[in-house]
Amino acid sequence: MASTETTTSSATGKPGDDPTGPSTAQATGTTDDSTDGSPGGSPAEAAVGTTAESAGAGAESSSGASADAPAAGEPRPAAGDLAGLEAGLDALDSTVVARQPWLRTVLSKAFPPLIAIVIVLGLWQLAYHFQLKPHYLLPSPLDVFRSLQQKWLEGTLLSFVWTSVSRGALGFLASVAIGTVLGLIVARVKLVRAAIGPILSGLQSLPSVAWVPAAIIWFGLSDATIYAVVLLGAVPSIANGLVSGVDQISPLYLRAGRTIGANGLAGVRHVLLPAALPGYLAGLKQGWAFSWRSLMAAELIVNAPDLGTGLGQLLEQGRELQDMSWVLAAILLILIVGIGIELLIFAPIERRVLRSRGLLVKS
Repeated sequence: MASTETTTSSATGKPGDDPTGPSTAQATGTTDDSTDGSPGGSPAEAAVGTTAESAGAGAESSSGASADAPAAGEPRPAAGDLAGLEAGLDALDSTVVARQPWLRTVLSKAFPPLIAIVIVLGLWQLAYHFQLKPHYLLPSPLDVFRSLQQKWLEGTLLSFVWTSVSRGALGFLASVAIGTVLGLIVARVKLVRAAIGPILSGLQSLPSVAWVPAAIIWFGLSDATIYAVVLLGAVPSIANGLVSGVDQISPLYLRAGRTIGANGLAGVRHVLLPAALPGYLAGLKQGWAFSWRSLMAAELIVNAPDLGTGLGQLLEQGRELQDMSWVLAAILLILIVGIGIELLIFAPIERRVLRSRGLLVKS
């Protein structure tokens, strides 16, 4: 403060009149030197400068600390570090499987079933060799193969298979349409569920062959009888599967769907069915199994010349002719078709659904 007052008085007065001119100039020079930051400043100015520098350094350090670390002594991670951390945590929950050559993959999946088939055929051949049953009651695997070869050379084998597969596919599609609508109604309407829910469970446990006599009385020996038995066998399984899938949906999904305006058919299409897909798919698989079994039961009993010959009729013809090779060949074809539909249609769909939901790691 003393140097500042001296500078003001020297600016207003004349140098000759004031005997303190040299000291004023010296004080002014001292002030200028201290302003310039020279080491010759007064202790007050040095203290002011030191305080300003320490305040600036403190502000810089505090701003740097607040930008880098929300907590004392802990640096804040960058966005890239957080992304890497999340990716690392996700990697801990997933199983990384190295991609194998396609030949090794095929062998690893086909080799165990082939070994099982070879073992069954070997036991069958041993039973034939030691005559556990007479040969006309228990033919050898070679005899059954010859019977299949005979039907193939006659050109009738594929027609038998196609007749049954076409009937089963048409009946199954009709069952899916009816069972899906019925399952949605039972799952969403409490009064309907209380009324017919137990009936659906009871119908699912009822053997399909029990419907054949009633269907024959209702529709006669016709295709309608076969399709009625298939529908009565498959619809309860599909409906119950969908009801089970809807029951497993989290209420949060339904509330979120209503929030974004997915109501009515839009909610069923975009929220309800996708969320219930695992249970619905299990019901479809079981429905196909029931429809295929119902079809074979109906074809065994409903046998008329104008209906065409399916695998069930082929099996019944073998029984009438007492040709055990023919009977076992028909049973083998029924088994092959059922396994083929499962492996070629339902297994890929199930893998895709599970993989899309993160329940199956893609190799």
